[in-house]
Amino acid sequence: MQVPYTVKARPDTGLYNAKIGIWLFLASEVMLFGALFSSYILLRAGSTTWFVGSEELNVPIGTFNTMVLIVSSVTVVMAWASLRMNDLKKYKLYMGLTILLGLVFLVVKIMFEYLPKIEHHHIPSTHNFYAIYFVLTGLHALHVIGGLIVNAYFWGPGAKMWETDPEQFTNRIEIAGLYWHFVDIVWIFLFPTIYLL
Repeated sequence: MQVPYTVKARPDTGLYNAKIGIWLFLASEVMLFGALFSSYILLRAGSTTWFVGSEELNVPIGTFNTMVLIVSSVTVVMAWASLRMNDLKKYKLYMGLTILLGLVFLVVKIMFEYLPKIEHHHIPSTHNFYAIYFVLTGLHALHVIGGLIVNAYFWGPGAKMWETDPEQFTNRIEIAGLYWHFVDIVWIFLFPTIYLL
Protein backbone atom coordinates (compact mmCIF):
# COMPACT_ATOMS: atom_id res chain seq x y z
CA MET A 1 0.00 0.00 0.00
CA GLN A 2 1.38 3.38 -1.00
CA VAL A 3 1.05 6.53 1.08
CA PRO A 4 -1.38 8.89 -0.68
CA TYR A 5 -0.29 12.17 -2.25
CA THR A 6 3.36 11.24 -2.82
CA VAL A 7 2.88 11.66 -6.57
CA LYS A 8 -0.46 13.31 -7.17
CA ALA A 9 -1.29 16.69 -5.66
CA ARG A 10 -3.46 16.93 -2.56
CA PRO A 11 -6.91 18.31 -3.41
CA ASP A 12 -6.80 20.78 -0.51
CA THR A 13 -3.43 22.41 -1.26
CA GLY A 14 -2.62 21.52 -4.85
CA LEU A 15 0.76 20.20 -3.66
CA TYR A 16 1.99 16.70 -2.94
CA ASN A 17 2.94 15.81 0.64
CA ALA A 18 6.70 16.01 0.27
CA LYS A 19 6.55 19.53 -1.13
CA ILE A 20 4.44 20.70 1.81
CA GLY A 21 6.89 18.97 4.16
CA ILE A 22 10.00 20.54 2.64
CA TRP A 23 8.47 24.03 2.73
CA LEU A 24 7.66 23.59 6.43
CA PHE A 25 11.17 22.30 7.12
CA LEU A 26 12.75 25.17 5.18
CA ALA A 27 10.62 27.65 7.14
CA SER A 28 12.17 26.31 10.36
CA GLU A 29 15.63 26.59 8.80
CA VAL A 30 14.95 30.22 7.86
CA MET A 31 14.15 30.89 11.52
CA LEU A 32 17.39 29.21 12.63
CA PHE A 33 19.61 31.14 10.24
CA GLY A 34 17.57 34.31 10.80
CA ALA A 35 18.30 34.14 14.52
CA LEU A 36 22.02 33.72 13.85
CA PHE A 37 22.13 36.56 11.32
CA SER A 38 20.22 38.77 13.77
CA SER A 39 22.70 37.92 16.53
CA TYR A 40 25.60 38.93 14.32
CA ILE A 41 23.95 42.21 13.32
CA LEU A 42 23.00 43.08 16.92
CA LEU A 43 26.47 42.27 18.26
CA ARG A 44 28.16 44.27 15.55
CA ALA A 45 25.82 47.26 15.74
CA GLY A 46 25.95 47.34 19.54
CA SER A 47 29.71 47.19 19.86
CA THR A 48 31.74 50.40 20.11
CA THR A 49 35.00 48.53 19.48
CA TRP A 50 33.98 46.01 16.86
CA PHE A 51 36.94 44.25 15.33
CA VAL A 52 36.38 44.16 11.59
CA GLY A 53 37.25 40.53 11.04
CA SER A 54 35.96 40.67 7.50
CA GLU A 55 39.27 42.36 6.60
CA GLU A 56 40.89 38.99 7.36
CA LEU A 57 38.54 37.09 5.07
CA ASN A 58 39.45 36.17 1.52
CA VAL A 59 36.82 37.86 -0.65
CA PRO A 60 38.02 36.32 -3.96
CA ILE A 61 37.72 32.82 -2.48
CA GLY A 62 34.30 33.65 -1.04
CA THR A 63 33.26 34.99 -4.46
CA PHE A 64 34.52 31.83 -6.16
CA ASN A 65 32.53 29.67 -3.74
CA THR A 66 29.45 31.83 -4.38
CA MET A 67 29.76 31.18 -8.11
CA VAL A 68 30.25 27.45 -7.47
CA LEU A 69 26.99 27.25 -5.50
CA ILE A 70 25.06 29.34 -8.04
CA VAL A 71 26.17 27.00 -10.83
CA SER A 72 25.23 24.00 -8.68
CA SER A 73 21.71 25.43 -8.37
CA VAL A 74 21.50 25.45 -12.16
CA THR A 75 22.76 21.87 -12.45
CA VAL A 76 20.28 20.53 -9.88
CA VAL A 77 17.43 22.15 -11.86
CA MET A 78 18.82 20.57 -15.03
CA ALA A 79 18.89 17.19 -13.26
CA TRP A 80 15.20 17.54 -12.37
CA ALA A 81 14.33 18.81 -15.86
CA SER A 82 16.14 15.82 -17.40
CA LEU A 83 13.90 13.45 -15.45
CA ARG A 84 10.83 15.40 -16.60
CA MET A 85 12.06 14.73 -20.16
CA ASN A 86 12.57 11.01 -19.34
CA ASP A 87 16.35 11.19 -19.74
CA LEU A 88 18.01 9.32 -16.85
CA LYS A 89 21.46 9.60 -18.44
CA LYS A 90 21.35 13.41 -18.47
CA TYR A 91 19.93 13.36 -14.93
CA LYS A 92 22.97 11.36 -13.80
CA LEU A 93 25.28 13.85 -15.52
CA TYR A 94 23.68 16.95 -13.99
CA MET A 95 23.23 15.46 -10.54
CA GLY A 96 26.86 14.27 -10.67
CA LEU A 97 27.92 17.84 -11.50
CA THR A 98 25.83 19.15 -8.59
CA ILE A 99 27.57 16.75 -6.21
CA LEU A 100 30.99 17.64 -7.63
CA LEU A 101 30.34 21.37 -7.25
CA GLY A 102 29.20 20.85 -3.65
CA LEU A 103 32.43 18.99 -2.93
CA VAL A 104 34.46 21.77 -4.57
CA PHE A 105 32.73 24.29 -2.29
CA LEU A 106 33.61 22.27 0.83
CA VAL A 107 37.22 21.62 -0.19
CA VAL A 108 37.81 25.30 -0.96
CA LYS A 109 36.14 26.31 2.32
CA ILE A 110 38.23 23.94 4.40
CA MET A 111 41.58 24.19 2.61
CA PHE A 112 41.66 27.90 1.81
CA GLU A 113 39.60 29.42 4.61
CA TYR A 114 39.25 27.29 7.73
CA LEU A 115 42.76 25.82 7.89
CA PRO A 116 44.61 29.12 7.26
CA LYS A 117 42.50 30.84 9.91
CA ILE A 118 43.23 28.12 12.44
CA GLU A 119 46.95 28.30 11.60
CA HIS A 120 46.88 32.06 12.27
CA HIS A 121 45.00 31.46 15.55
CA HIS A 122 41.83 33.14 14.26
CA ILE A 123 39.55 30.82 16.18
CA PRO A 124 36.16 31.35 17.86
CA SER A 125 37.70 32.18 21.24
CA THR A 126 39.76 35.01 19.68
CA HIS A 127 36.85 37.38 19.07
CA ASN A 128 33.08 37.44 18.67
CA PHE A 129 33.52 37.93 14.94
CA TYR A 130 35.33 34.60 14.56
CA ALA A 131 32.85 32.88 16.83
CA ILE A 132 29.98 34.02 14.63
CA TYR A 133 31.96 33.37 11.43
CA PHE A 134 32.67 29.76 12.37
CA VAL A 135 29.14 29.12 13.67
CA LEU A 136 27.39 30.55 10.59
CA THR A 137 29.74 29.13 7.95
CA GLY A 138 30.13 25.85 9.84
CA LEU A 139 26.37 25.37 10.13
CA HIS A 140 26.06 26.19 6.44
CA ALA A 141 28.79 23.65 5.64
CA LEU A 142 26.87 21.01 7.61
CA HIS A 143 23.82 21.78 5.49
CA VAL A 144 25.93 21.39 2.34
CA ILE A 145 27.14 18.00 3.61
CA GLY A 146 23.54 16.94 4.31
CA GLY A 147 22.51 17.97 0.80
CA LEU A 148 25.46 16.10 -0.69
CA ILE A 149 24.50 12.91 1.14
CA VAL A 150 20.92 13.10 -0.14
CA ASN A 151 21.98 13.98 -3.68
CA ALA A 152 24.60 11.21 -3.73
CA TYR A 153 21.99 8.70 -2.61
CA PHE A 154 19.59 9.77 -5.36
CA TRP A 155 22.44 9.71 -7.88
CA GLY A 156 23.47 6.20 -6.83
CA PRO A 157 21.29 3.54 -5.19
CA GLY A 158 18.19 5.74 -4.94
CA ALA A 159 18.05 6.06 -8.74
CA LYS A 160 16.64 2.50 -8.89
CA MET A 161 13.24 4.00 -8.08
CA TRP A 162 13.26 5.47 -11.61
CA GLU A 163 12.52 1.97 -12.95
CA THR A 164 9.57 1.30 -10.64
CA ASP A 165 8.03 4.74 -10.01
CA PRO A 166 9.56 7.47 -12.18
CA GLU A 167 7.03 10.15 -11.20
CA GLN A 168 7.66 9.73 -7.48
CA PHE A 169 11.42 9.67 -8.09
CA THR A 170 11.13 12.92 -10.06
CA ASN A 171 9.24 14.45 -7.13
CA ARG A 172 11.98 13.38 -4.75
CA ILE A 173 14.58 15.09 -6.92
CA GLU A 174 12.46 18.24 -6.93
CA ILE A 175 12.40 18.18 -3.11
CA ALA A 176 16.16 17.59 -2.92
CA GLY A 177 16.58 20.48 -5.35
CA LEU A 178 14.48 22.82 -3.21
CA TYR A 179 16.70 22.01 -0.23
CA TRP A 180 19.81 22.60 -2.33
CA HIS A 181 18.47 25.98 -3.46
CA PHE A 182 17.92 26.90 0.18
CA VAL A 183 21.55 26.06 0.95
CA ASP A 184 22.63 28.29 -1.94
CA ILE A 185 20.37 31.16 -0.87
CA VAL A 186 21.74 31.05 2.68
CA TRP A 187 25.25 31.41 1.29
CA ILE A 188 24.16 34.28 -0.98
CA PHE A 189 23.01 36.15 2.15
CA LEU A 190 25.91 34.96 4.30
CA PHE A 191 28.66 36.01 1.86
CA PRO A 192 27.93 39.75 1.73
CA THR A 193 26.94 39.93 5.40
CA ILE A 194 30.14 38.36 6.70
CA TYR A 195 32.67 39.03 3.94
CA LEU A 196 31.71 42.42 2.55
CA LEU A 197 30.09 44.49 5.32
